[in-house]
Amino acid sequence: MNKSAALSNKIDFAVIFRVKNANPNGDPLNGNRPRSDYEGIGEVTDVCIKRKIRDRLVEAKDEKGNFKHEVFVQSDDRKLDDAKSLKDRAEKALGKDINSSKTVELACKKWIDVRAFGQLFAFSGKKAKKEENAENESGISIPIRGPVSVHFAFSISPVSVTSTQITKSVSGEGGKDGKRGSDTMGMKYRVDQGVYVFFGGMNPQLAERTGFSDADADAIKEVLPKLFENDASSARPEGSMEVLKVFWWIHNSKSGQYSSAKVHRSLKVNPDGSYELQPLDGLKAEVIDGF
Repeated sequence: MNKSAALSNKIDFAVIFRVKNANPNGDPLNGNRPRSDYEGIGEVTDVCIKRKIRDRLVEAKDEKGNFKHEVFVQSDDRKLDDAKSLKDRAEKALGKDINSSKTVELACKKWIDVRAFGQLFAFSGKKAKKEENAENESGISIPIRGPVSVHFAFSISPVSVTSTQITKSVSGEGGKDGKRGSDTMGMKYRVDQGVYVFFGGMNPQLAERTGFSDADADAIKEVLPKLFENDASSARPEGSMEVLKVFWWIHNSKSGQYSSAKVHRSLKVNPDGSYELQPLDGLKAEVIDGF
């Protein structure tokens, strides 16, 4: 790994976004109802947020129209290769080095999301090399710990969820005796309105292990204001989710001038989307408008 190119300084960031008549993150164990806690505070998981960051990185292009980044965990509806699975993508990209001492170095060098968020590469016992002492059938796992952490997003105040009964699907085939089959009914949910915020950070010490660089940090900074662009669906119609502000704190050293907790507490967000920033001596936030 090229440690000299690793992240120069500790970075903290925050994103404020608004949801209006949309389901920002459905819970599959609760009928896809928008996630919330027992007090009605809306939630969006870190996994959901990372998925959107990856999607925006996949779509990013340079001035010549070429794709700027290679991403390992791609959505099926926007992938840039013919890989049928993550395993297939890893095998095609890493070839004979897929399960060797070079796995971590090659994976981090190739894919920006692996450098940023980390990844777990699991191999069956049959494919493990003898020099790795993998005689058992359970296989081995190669974990990569990424330097970029993303928190859950929480709404500033309790959200109101509206439930609507819908025709979930229509019959495509006739029933018995040629009669039309009955429709299937379902439920659709939406958050009427809510302002959410999530925080994150970038650790230079962990960045040295994956080769996550200042350029990689800038790439994530570039896509955060556009987090919900090209992300529309029936649950999230165009314009129903909007990034309001992005906050970007660059410390003056690898260890940082303040703890991430103190930096995150310096931002107070109001239910209407307005905010207050408590000044921190020697550390000023760059405030970026949403796209």
